[in-house]
Amino acid sequence: MKKSTRVVLGLLGTLAMLLTVLAPTAVAHPDDGGSDEAAHLEVGGDRSAALASLDAVFVISDGPFADVTKNIDARGRGERDVANATTDVWALDGYAYTGTFNSPCGGEPGGGIFIWDVSNPNKVTEAGFIASPTGSRSNDVRVATMNSGDILVHSNESCAGGPGGFEIWDVDDPETPVFLGSVRINESDLNVISPLFFAPGSLDDVGVHNLWLFSQGTSDYVAATSEGAFDNFRIYDITDPTSPVLVSGWGAEELVPGLPAGVDDYSDLTLATDPGGAITLNALLDLFSGFGASQNKFLHDATLSADGTMAYLANWDAGLVLLDISDPADPQVVSVAIDPVNGSLDGEVNSHAVWPSEDGSIVVEGEEDFSAWEASAPPSNLTMDSAFPGDPTIPGTAIATTSGDDFEANQTGEFGSTDGASVTVTSGNLAGNTYTAIELSTAAGSPTFGDTGTLSGELVWIGRACATSQGDVVLNAGAIDPGDIAVVRRGACFFEEKAETAAAAGAAAVIIANNNPNSTPWSGLRIWDYSDPTAPVLASTFDTTCSASTAPGGTCLAGGTYSVHNVQVETTGNKVKAYVSWYNDGMLILDVTDPYNPVEIGRYTEEGTDFWGVYKEAKSPFFYGSDRNGGLYVFKEQGAGSGKK
Repeated sequence: MKKSTRVVLGLLGTLAMLLTVLAPTAVAHPDDGGSDEAAHLEVGGDRSAALASLDAVFVISDGPFADVTKNIDARGRGERDVANATTDVWALDGYAYTGTFNSPCGGEPGGGIFIWDVSNPNKVTEAGFIASPTGSRSNDVRVATMNSGDILVHSNESCAGGPGGFEIWDVDDPETPVFLGSVRINESDLNVISPLFFAPGSLDDVGVHNLWLFSQGTSDYVAATSEGAFDNFRIYDITDPTSPVLVSGWGAEELVPGLPAGVDDYSDLTLATDPGGAITLNALLDLFSGFGASQNKFLHDATLSADGTMAYLANWDAGLVLLDISDPADPQVVSVAIDPVNGSLDGEVNSHAVWPSEDGSIVVEGEEDFSAWEASAPPSNLTMDSAFPGDPTIPGTAIATTSGDDFEANQTGEFGSTDGASVTVTSGNLAGNTYTAIELSTAAGSPTFGDTGTLSGELVWIGRACATSQGDVVLNAGAIDPGDIAVVRRGACFFEEKAETAAAAGAAAVIIANNNPNSTPWSGLRIWDYSDPTAPVLASTFDTTCSASTAPGGTCLAGGTYSVHNVQVETTGNKVKAYVSWYNDGMLILDVTDPYNPVEIGRYTEEGTDFWGVYKEAKSPFFYGSDRNGGLYVFKEQGAGSGKK
């Protein structure tokens, strides 16, 4: 039974330390140092025209045949035209709330929670703002009517040295929010074993990625996704929201056998029951032994049943975990749903988002996967905001594996330029070639190509460039003149270290060439039959044309992001529908009433949109989408056959 107030370390600290222990393939993007949801850039091209052209054959996805009506109408906008800035969305009683990603970071203008008046869906107005703590981003936001009133919680993740945890606000009057309290997740609450494996300080002030508000009777709770090694799922009692209390924790380590007799869970191990920490280390290593490119088993998100007794955990490569939390102090595993062979086009799991139907008999799970097209298109999720000391002093951009192969074969004598979005060679063996690129996001205040403008010089291959952590020798160092551009290969260390190695050699910018020779598809939805919640059955999968493709082409643009992201399921009468935000594929509605035969019944696409979040108003035709680059969208689901896009 977990009744202590133990809390675990920040995931960035965990990964940074484990890089010295585990093989480079053990974690997703070990040289990333940031979230898998980092930099998604604007893409050109209106995909709605191609969508309409396929209506004649009633097929627009790689799911089952779909009678498509495109019955979604965009009604209102809460404009926030800041690239890569808007994250999740939630709504309550005529107000919608959107979060903020890395930039602007907390403490800078525009870093925090935007409050939108959506009482008139056709005329959205900004009604208020909650600033994030200085140096932190507010990725997730949740609002609900609790016993104590209308409560808002938002997550904290450090983006410039700020705190983790989450904040609690009274939004009885949404236009005048009142601060109630904070939760910080610190080393002092951790079990005695884990510090044996982590550097001093790496256990302090853990970030929170996602949240959920729920009540049981007269008690109110927050479920938090902690970005630590153990007990990722944490429940806090906020019946008195000014004085939150940690009630319990659960993590995928509990699925690992090997606890000694008399010990209920891994967080109860002591130096007496685990001398030297061997049992704990075994569980820790198991958390990095999943499937494919991103193998961690950390919790990403959780959705709770309406009565607050069942928790559905999207637990990345541990799969979809169902917990009975009827007693919030003692979560119990009901089942684990996982099928990497039939549930994914490339044998991965990456359980990212989940939502059950009202009666719990149908569960829709989203897989997030950015390891796609990497041989022929640049990766779209890279950041230089990492655990590496300091901030990058030069801008960076990324190119595809095959593009990097060209430069590795022609290491010097190539001259050209880059503006972050492309690399053009003007002289040398590669003269005339232009390579698609995607700029790496970075910490606030670090230089970008927007600051430097287009940079020109010799494009010099310098190898892997992990000089600090791996002792790599800088190749062709003598060929680099001040202001030249370094080209490096991805792998083994943080991108920020690669950039600083290039800067120390005299380069004005760094180009990071991907290191994956494969071109796998993106990711889609898994629809589960939970008629027997103790033995869930994979009923079907659903992919869009672009998410199922293994290379860009046609309307699937090389700079696009086609992983599914978030999902919400609503039951109305005898119909069960899933509302899905699918990055550059737009907003989708699926009829999943028959989980074995999901049918796409609506889609909205618009040039340049990149949809991160979705929130559906209960028993209403209105729902909301958060566009990474453009803020809030208010949608109305039209009747079948309306022909609205």
